[in-house]
Amino acid sequence: MTMGNHLSELGGLPVFDFPGPGDTRALPGAGAVAWRISADVYDAEEEWPQAFARFTGTVDTRQVRSLVVGGWSEAYETSNAGIVEALAGAAGEFPALRALFIGDITSEECEISWITQSDVSPLLRAHPALEEFGVRGGSGLVFPPVKHDALRVLRIETGGLPREVVLGVAASELPALTELDLWLGTVDYGGDAKVGDLEAFLSGERLPALRRLALRNSKLQNDIAAALATAPVVERLEVLDLSMGILDDEGAEALLAGQPLTHLGKLDLHHHYIGEPQQERLRAALVPHGVELDLGDVQTPDVHAHGVDLYIAVAE
Repeated sequence: MTMGNHLSELGGLPVFDFPGPGDTRALPGAGAVAWRISADVYDAEEEWPQAFARFTGTVDTRQVRSLVVGGWSEAYETSNAGIVEALAGAAGEFPALRALFIGDITSEECEISWITQSDVSPLLRAHPALEEFGVRGGSGLVFPPVKHDALRVLRIETGGLPREVVLGVAASELPALTELDLWLGTVDYGGDAKVGDLEAFLSGERLPALRRLALRNSKLQNDIAAALATAPVVERLEVLDLSMGILDDEGAEALLAGQPLTHLGKLDLHHHYIGEPQQERLRAALVPHGVELDLGDVQTPDVHAHGVDLYIAVAE
């Protein structure tokens, strides 16, 4: 699977692409859409800072509730540090901003593991009222521990999430966070975290409001499933998401043998390698209790002369 489409909504608002220079079409109300500001990754006629300057000069930023940063020139080798600085520096012009996503870039524009990020923590410090924050791309990504009292949704999409980022999120104080979504990826693309690094999320002690936990797109899925068997956070979750990884019969058995999951509203395991007998056991254990169980996108192991390969959904 690749990142084939841009975001269609953010913060409950439909995404609208801020037009390029010379495009005189009518614009929607400033607070009616999530504004996507972008520049071409290759051969940009207008750089992102110039597009942002046009945006702030055209749209009433005091009413803007949701912003999406799309591509920027040469995102495959140039970090977005200047974009982060510009958005943080303009925070006073966006008093209503509640949702922000950095790096809404498709695979055709730049593969997810090529997107060059930077330290994104200044954005959270500059926008204390922000409720939803997302990032796509793990290369160069820095996320030191932060304190943020309003953030409810944190999503980091990568083909390989650096261990230091995982530890930074784990050490953060996010008392209002209800949804945490981490795409852990593989070590081939910088995803060097281990299950032990996820302990803060599994205990839930630092995340008292957490109701949806997604630890996905990983080759650690079986180990994560085993750790969840006794993880204290599980009993208060409404949604548990272990999708997009290489979960197989071993991981399914760990989920079945662990603490009850019948209180969940949804268990998402799509893109997996679980055999039909274990799938049936999961259905029998959960569906009669009203749990929405997603076992779609069943994968087949790649068997070849040198062994067997299992693949996560999004890597390069």
